[in-house]
Amino acid sequence: MSIRPFEVVEHTADWALRITAPDLMTLFVYAAQGMNSLLVSKLEEVAKDVQREVVLEAFDQESLLVEWLSELAYWAEREQLVMREFSVQHLSPTEFRAVVRGGKAPELDKHIKAVTYHNLEIEQTSDGLQATIVFDV
Repeated sequence: MSIRPFEVVEHTADWALRITAPDLMTLFVYAAQGMNSLLVSKLEEVAKDVQREVVLEAFDQESLLVEWLSELAYWAEREQLVMREFSVQHLSPTEFRAVVRGGKAPELDKHIKAVTYHNLEIEQTSDGLQATIVFDV
Protein backbone atom coordinates (compact mmCIF):
# COMPACT_ATOMS: atom_id res chain seq x y z
CA MET A 1 0.00 0.00 0.00
CA SER A 2 1.52 3.30 -1.05
CA ILE A 3 -0.76 5.48 1.08
CA ARG A 4 0.32 6.30 4.63
CA PRO A 5 -2.02 4.47 7.03
CA PHE A 6 -2.79 7.54 9.13
CA GLU A 7 -2.28 11.29 9.04
CA VAL A 8 -2.93 14.10 11.50
CA VAL A 9 -5.75 16.32 10.23
CA GLU A 10 -6.18 19.93 11.27
CA HIS A 11 -9.24 20.38 13.43
CA THR A 12 -10.47 23.48 15.24
CA ALA A 13 -9.96 22.67 18.93
CA ASP A 14 -9.05 19.00 19.00
CA TRP A 15 -6.82 16.51 17.23
CA ALA A 16 -8.03 14.36 14.36
CA LEU A 17 -6.58 11.44 12.43
CA ARG A 18 -7.60 10.20 9.00
CA ILE A 19 -7.05 6.46 8.84
CA THR A 20 -6.84 4.51 5.56
CA ALA A 21 -6.67 0.72 5.56
CA PRO A 22 -7.44 -2.21 3.25
CA ASP A 23 -9.90 -3.82 5.71
CA LEU A 24 -11.66 -3.27 9.04
CA MET A 25 -9.14 -5.21 11.15
CA THR A 26 -6.23 -3.19 9.79
CA LEU A 27 -8.20 0.05 10.24
CA PHE A 28 -8.59 -0.72 13.95
CA VAL A 29 -4.85 -1.42 14.31
CA TYR A 30 -3.83 1.70 12.34
CA ALA A 31 -6.23 3.82 14.39
CA ALA A 32 -4.58 2.59 17.62
CA GLN A 33 -1.10 3.21 16.19
CA GLY A 34 -2.12 6.69 15.05
CA MET A 35 -3.58 7.57 18.45
CA ASN A 36 -0.40 6.29 20.10
CA SER A 37 1.65 8.59 17.88
CA LEU A 38 -0.26 11.50 19.46
CA LEU A 39 0.22 10.17 23.01
CA VAL A 40 3.94 9.38 22.80
CA SER A 41 6.40 10.77 20.25
CA LYS A 42 9.06 8.12 20.97
CA LEU A 43 6.91 5.01 20.98
CA GLU A 44 9.96 2.77 20.59
CA GLU A 45 10.96 3.73 24.16
CA VAL A 46 7.80 2.15 25.57
CA ALA A 47 8.38 -1.38 26.85
CA LYS A 48 6.23 -4.35 25.83
CA ASP A 49 6.07 -6.02 29.24
CA VAL A 50 2.32 -5.73 29.91
CA GLN A 51 -0.26 -7.87 28.13
CA ARG A 52 -4.04 -7.45 28.32
CA GLU A 53 -7.06 -8.91 26.60
CA VAL A 54 -9.70 -6.56 25.20
CA VAL A 55 -13.27 -7.77 24.61
CA LEU A 56 -15.79 -5.21 23.36
CA GLU A 57 -19.31 -5.07 21.94
CA ALA A 58 -21.04 -2.11 20.34
CA PHE A 59 -24.04 -1.14 18.24
CA ASP A 60 -22.08 -0.67 14.99
CA GLN A 61 -18.52 -0.56 13.65
CA GLU A 62 -18.09 3.18 14.32
CA SER A 63 -19.16 2.75 17.95
CA LEU A 64 -16.87 -0.26 18.24
CA LEU A 65 -13.94 1.83 16.95
CA VAL A 66 -14.69 4.53 19.55
CA GLU A 67 -14.92 1.89 22.32
CA TRP A 68 -11.59 0.36 21.24
CA LEU A 69 -9.70 3.64 21.18
CA SER A 70 -11.41 4.84 24.37
CA GLU A 71 -10.18 1.74 26.20
CA LEU A 72 -6.61 2.39 25.08
CA ALA A 73 -6.87 6.12 25.92
CA TYR A 74 -8.24 5.25 29.39
CA TRP A 75 -5.24 3.03 30.15
CA ALA A 76 -2.90 5.78 28.97
CA GLU A 77 -4.54 8.39 31.20
CA ARG A 78 -5.06 6.18 34.24
CA GLU A 79 -1.83 4.16 34.22
CA GLN A 80 0.38 5.86 31.62
CA LEU A 81 0.14 2.51 29.84
CA VAL A 82 0.58 2.66 26.06
CA MET A 83 0.01 -0.46 23.97
CA ARG A 84 2.35 -1.12 21.03
CA GLU A 85 1.36 -4.54 19.68
CA PHE A 86 -2.15 -5.53 18.66
CA SER A 87 -3.21 -9.08 17.90
CA VAL A 88 -6.83 -8.98 16.81
CA GLN A 89 -8.46 -12.34 17.54
CA HIS A 90 -11.97 -11.53 16.30
CA LEU A 91 -13.63 -8.56 14.65
CA SER A 92 -17.12 -8.10 13.29
CA PRO A 93 -18.99 -4.80 12.89
CA THR A 94 -20.29 -5.19 16.47
CA GLU A 95 -17.75 -7.39 18.33
CA PHE A 96 -14.02 -7.08 18.96
CA ARG A 97 -11.50 -9.25 20.78
CA ALA A 98 -7.74 -8.68 20.85
CA VAL A 99 -4.61 -9.28 22.89
CA VAL A 100 -2.48 -6.15 23.27
CA ARG A 101 1.03 -5.58 24.59
CA GLY A 102 2.76 -2.45 25.76
CA GLY A 103 4.13 -0.75 28.81
CA LYS A 104 4.43 2.40 30.86
CA ALA A 105 5.39 5.45 28.84
CA PRO A 106 8.11 7.69 30.32
CA GLU A 107 5.64 10.55 29.79
CA LEU A 108 2.63 11.36 27.62
CA ASP A 109 3.08 14.12 25.06
CA LYS A 110 -0.67 14.65 24.75
CA HIS A 111 -3.57 13.69 26.96
CA ILE A 112 -6.69 12.44 25.25
CA LYS A 113 -9.83 13.24 27.25
CA ALA A 114 -12.17 11.46 24.86
CA VAL A 115 -12.51 9.76 21.51
CA THR A 116 -15.47 11.48 19.86
CA TYR A 117 -18.20 10.50 17.40
CA HIS A 118 -17.84 13.86 15.63
CA ASN A 119 -18.52 13.14 11.93
CA LEU A 120 -17.25 9.58 12.43
CA GLU A 121 -18.06 7.26 9.57
CA ILE A 122 -16.11 4.30 8.25
CA GLU A 123 -16.34 4.68 4.48
CA GLN A 124 -15.44 2.42 1.58
CA THR A 125 -13.02 4.17 -0.83
CA SER A 126 -11.01 3.06 -3.84
CA ASP A 127 -8.07 2.47 -1.44
CA GLY A 128 -10.09 0.38 1.04
CA LEU A 129 -11.67 1.82 4.18
CA GLN A 130 -11.23 5.32 5.54
CA ALA A 131 -12.29 7.03 8.76
CA THR A 132 -11.53 10.36 10.39
CA ILE A 133 -11.38 10.18 14.18
CA VAL A 134 -11.52 13.30 16.35
CA PHE A 135 -9.92 13.30 19.81
CA ASP A 136 -10.85 15.74 22.56
CA VAL A 137 -7.49 16.76 24.06
